[in-house]
Amino acid sequence: MASALRDWLDKPNAGRGVSLATDDGGWDRRDYGLLASAARRTAGALIEAGVRPGDVVCVVLPTDFTCVETYFGVWAAGATVCLVTPPLFQDGDDYVAHVAAILRQARPVLTIASEDLAPLAARAMADAGLEGGPWAPRQAEREADVQPAGELAILQFTSGSSGEPRGVMVTWDNLEANCELIARTAGFRDGDQVATWLPLYHDMGLIGCFLTPIALQSDLRLMRPDHFIRDPARWIRCFETATHTAAPPFAYAYCARRVKPEQLEGLDVSGWRMALIGAEPIDPHSLEVFAELLEPFGFHREAFRPAYGMAETTLLVTMDHQWRLPLAVRPDPASLAFGQPVRILEQHELGEASKGAKSGWVVSCGTPEKDVPVHILDDEGRELGEGLLGEIVVGGASACPGYYAGAEGKSTRFGEGPDGSGWSVFTGDAGFFHEGRLFVLGRMGDSIKVRGRSVYVEDLEARIAEVTRLGKGRITVTAVPGAGRKGLALFAETADDAWAADVREMLRRRVGEDVEVTIVVGSGLIQRTSSGKPRRRYMWEQFQAGRMPNARLAE
Repeated sequence: MASALRDWLDKPNAGRGVSLATDDGGWDRRDYGLLASAARRTAGALIEAGVRPGDVVCVVLPTDFTCVETYFGVWAAGATVCLVTPPLFQDGDDYVAHVAAILRQARPVLTIASEDLAPLAARAMADAGLEGGPWAPRQAEREADVQPAGELAILQFTSGSSGEPRGVMVTWDNLEANCELIARTAGFRDGDQVATWLPLYHDMGLIGCFLTPIALQSDLRLMRPDHFIRDPARWIRCFETATHTAAPPFAYAYCARRVKPEQLEGLDVSGWRMALIGAEPIDPHSLEVFAELLEPFGFHREAFRPAYGMAETTLLVTMDHQWRLPLAVRPDPASLAFGQPVRILEQHELGEASKGAKSGWVVSCGTPEKDVPVHILDDEGRELGEGLLGEIVVGGASACPGYYAGAEGKSTRFGEGPDGSGWSVFTGDAGFFHEGRLFVLGRMGDSIKVRGRSVYVEDLEARIAEVTRLGKGRITVTAVPGAGRKGLALFAETADDAWAADVREMLRRRVGEDVEVTIVVGSGLIQRTSSGKPRRRYMWEQFQAGRMPNARLAE
């Protein structure tokens, strides 16, 4: 049902609105009345350009009011929105190839681009075989009526960390169910405020921190990612009045490194009720150092809400909706075999014990809601009980129908759930339940089997970062084909490889003598997706093809 998500376009609350961060440190606010009027005039221009209900419209815009108005203008025209990332980590050629891969699948009737991004968008359109050029955002003189909607609300492209991006078909029913789940588990109340710097083209930023609060007509403070990177204290200061946010674990650790207590003098964040953590593996250390920075200013550790989700389930799967401390456990690596019990060596609630708890620790992601069933299956598809390791399978109304244009996932699949539980997403993620809470270990495709157990590359990365004293962001490990045996490739952004022997010895103990290890060092090696995830397989392919001029093998 499109109505609940678009109602505000007909009934805007002029007393609330969106405040957009400006480059000079201020905020530019527009109320929902102004935004609704602009969106409906944009819809008028789109309809004049030939957009009809059910059409796909790709949007290549930076985070600004034009983007907000255009997004909802596409919805008001009854069309499906496909937001495309502006260039961040890629150079021009890589960016054009990425956008062309999206356009080739989406086949939009219109590609909207800002003036500065139009040349790159035009190149991508040509590479994708689309006629014409980008459409510049504009508004008609009159507001259009909100049109009937097609089946799909969003075409959400995955970030492409394991290959070409794939478009997830998010129906209106999927989106409405997930936005309701987010609001319910987050404890949204009328009058709550949201503050976010997450990019809108990523599902956590788009659905969790943009579409949900706007559908509820909550006040929203919207920053760009570069605003956060330059001044993370600016984001924290939002919580003098804001109550909800979401961010990956690295953001909380980044604040703890960059923000000084004197920058927050006089601040009161005791009303901050939810700080969601997701999008990447969560280490308790990152949360604890952030909590210690803000505790003198009223922050409660119980506000942390570790969560699990993915684009294929619209977004959210589980989030701890209870006001309690997150739980961290350290599983025995030797016990990580599918279908077998996970042996817990240590566990603690978030607090002093979390300092230094990085590699090997996993933080719980909450308990499933009744309307979003979560199953753990073994390799044969049999359902497993609590404490047993298997693949996470998610059902319920948020489970999307599949990928667009017949695309197929490598490890994530769609189909009937176990024992007739309905349409489900077979996530390709490994996890288990402990004390009723879900723990997610990582992608099954980002692991190698060693003597019948799974070793996850995220865990290896955290351990290598400790051994080398390089930051986690400068280390990437990927499983690769070896010469007749299993292989691992380690990419490290550094010119120094004096640590290589120590890392090889650590890996030998962790994964065994029969795993071939390749260590690559150099500057600018780590390639990332639009959501910041390492493109593991792509990096190995680039290295093998000799397209990493700064790379060399460690001694």
